[in-house]
Amino acid sequence: MPQYAKSLTDAHRAFLTDLFPGDGCVLDAEPLSAFSTDASRNRSMPWAVVRPECREQVAELLRWADLERMPIYPRARATGQVGNTVPLLHGVTVSLLRMNRIIDIDERDFAAEVEPGVITSDFQAACAGKRLFYPPDPASVKISTMGGNISTCAGGLRAVKYGVTRDWVLGVEAVLPGGRILRMGGRAHKDVVGLDLKRLFVGADGKLGLISRAVVKLIPLPETSSSVLVGFADLAGAMDGAMAVFGAGLLPCACEFMDATTIKAVRLGGDIPLAPAARAALLFKFDGTREGVAAEVRRLEDALRPVAPVSVEVGEGEAEEAVWAARRDISPGSYRLRPDKLSEDLAVPRGRVPELVDIAQEAGRAAGLPVLCYGHLGDGNIHTNIMHDASRPEEVRAAHQVKERLFRAAVELGGTISGEHGTGLTKASFVPEQLGPDQLQLMESVRRVFDPHEIMNPGKGW
Repeated sequence: MPQYAKSLTDAHRAFLTDLFPGDGCVLDAEPLSAFSTDASRNRSMPWAVVRPECREQVAELLRWADLERMPIYPRARATGQVGNTVPLLHGVTVSLLRMNRIIDIDERDFAAEVEPGVITSDFQAACAGKRLFYPPDPASVKISTMGGNISTCAGGLRAVKYGVTRDWVLGVEAVLPGGRILRMGGRAHKDVVGLDLKRLFVGADGKLGLISRAVVKLIPLPETSSSVLVGFADLAGAMDGAMAVFGAGLLPCACEFMDATTIKAVRLGGDIPLAPAARAALLFKFDGTREGVAAEVRRLEDALRPVAPVSVEVGEGEAEEAVWAARRDISPGSYRLRPDKLSEDLAVPRGRVPELVDIAQEAGRAAGLPVLCYGHLGDGNIHTNIMHDASRPEEVRAAHQVKERLFRAAVELGGTISGEHGTGLTKASFVPEQLGPDQLQLMESVRRVFDPHEIMNPGKGW
């Protein structure tokens, strides 16, 4: 078992305030409390927060932390749902938001270099100004950072066509415990020399080191896009509709799914462009040239005709946002059913999604709780929101029982307990059930190569 610092000493405080002058170091309890939690609402107080502005500060911090056995918790905008930035063993939280430069966007290389604190949507807008496109789009894209997205291997709506963050990272510069700076990969779009170490850092959740820079690849900006919201009489019809679309050779950049409980929650907020008879829905998005997108929408309508959807709503240009309004209202709309929720992100082989949804709905009915199933059908990543009232202990217990049932169902169906959120604190206890002892032992061995004293984000699941 690793041994860690027991407290923050006067010598520690002196070192941190010298390395991070002014408001670069936070030691007072009241401002520290803002860094004690993330979107999971789990909470633990750090002993200190530091705000580096350059990799040299990060290198000196990790040299000191390794010697002092000081737990280090990387943090950006804390949008994660699983408690991955919560400083479980206190230690020092490292806020990377001041390392927020877009170093360059190169339309010749189709590559860009960024620091970890850059807001992802700001980076995408800067790319669009040069007619370039960075596709990864997690739901938190307007507030989350490039470094956070890389550390969690963020997915999002466009993953079915463009993949996840891992597929767009060409190079990573990271600072390791002890202060070494490791540069992996580069600006070349192809490189097969040696082990691909940079991929270890994508999705490592801050367990190997601190990312100080990243190089990502870009593609030409699509000329236009169009979206189609399709209603079905039942779940089986929606699954048949998805198979018909992919079977027609179409590859939308997004393929989203909503079940009956989700549609009910959204409808409580007002009218949506779905027929009243719809008990399941699919939302497709196509992008590319104007002629190509128009042709794909026509082919989609032709492919869906045999499965008899109850409604088809096409949104183009400004009307596209209206089609997506229902999808964007799911998270706030879920609270119309209960005041609290457990939000999970299970993923299974695409052909087994109906089984997972059936199990979720059955488990919800047995527990007397509404369970919303929606999300990225195109890659089998289904979000389950288990709604409950946290002021009622019996509902809290029932919600966690449903969660355990769904975790085990996902693994039994050949899937995973997390498609994009990671495991952090809230799923850590279930990781051994999915990975098994051999994989976990190898992963811990790899971790100790980079972080021999396990000071990076300790206490979290893989």
